[in-house]
Amino acid sequence: HINQDLKGTTQMDEIRCSLCISQICRTVTELMGFDAPEAAAPANSVILDAADRFFGGERVERALLYNPDAVALWLYMKHTELFSDVVCRASIALPTLSVMPSVTPVCFASMYTGLMPEKHGIMSYTKPVLRVETIFDSAIKAGKKPIIISTEGDSISKIFLERDMDYIICETPDECNMHAERILREDKHDIVVVYNGNYDGTMHRYGPESEESLAALTHNASAYAKLHDIADEAWTGRRRLCAFLPDHGCHEIDGGCGSHGLDMAEDMNIIHFFDFGK
Repeated sequence: HINQDLKGTTQMDEIRCSLCISQICRTVTELMGFDAPEAAAPANSVILDAADRFFGGERVERALLYNPDAVALWLYMKHTELFSDVVCRASIALPTLSVMPSVTPVCFASMYTGLMPEKHGIMSYTKPVLRVETIFDSAIKAGKKPIIISTEGDSISKIFLERDMDYIICETPDECNMHAERILREDKHDIVVVYNGNYDGTMHRYGPESEESLAALTHNASAYAKLHDIADEAWTGRRRLCAFLPDHGCHEIDGGCGSHGLDMAEDMNIIHFFDFGK
């Protein structure tokens, strides 16, 4: 059941995606050939099957995981042309379900631990350092070198701290992307996580479909495209994964502003893109 409301967002009240962001953790570890946190959700078999066909059973050596904030499935459905830079660099795109409450620290904790909120312990908009095992802990145990590049004060810059790994904490998303470009070219890290929160911040202030917000969304797509292309060049000869992985969606509220956090399709249904190279 799909219809349009008066505020312009696409409502899919009866539809929930069958895949979940909690599957990202074990999907990446299985692709890269190291153990996931013990209790992590099962891997996404669609991605594993596609990767197996592409790589012939060989393991991924490098991963770029780009995390734009608040990019909903309905935005992709309604403004597909804005995603052109991402679509043209995708082997596969999959509708995916967020977790509740659909707010940033809860969602990224589930994405990178493989656990639902009641298991990893972040169940509201708080940013404590996670004490459960994460994909980063598992990577370090396996001799891999991860790095997180994020803006200061945002969830990814806080909840995964206190690991024996590299962090670059920046003032702006553009600064994050500049550092990410350098890190990719240096090719000293196995897993590069990059967070951009500019669409989320603009959406909250001006509304999900405002001119300012759609410009921020376009900027996210082009930023990912540039990082993807740099990874392709820097990691030539290596089996590699590049992924565009938002955390949750968004919806319009009274006054024309944007919000999220509810158990509604606009906030819960998102879209993930994956690309393989070698």
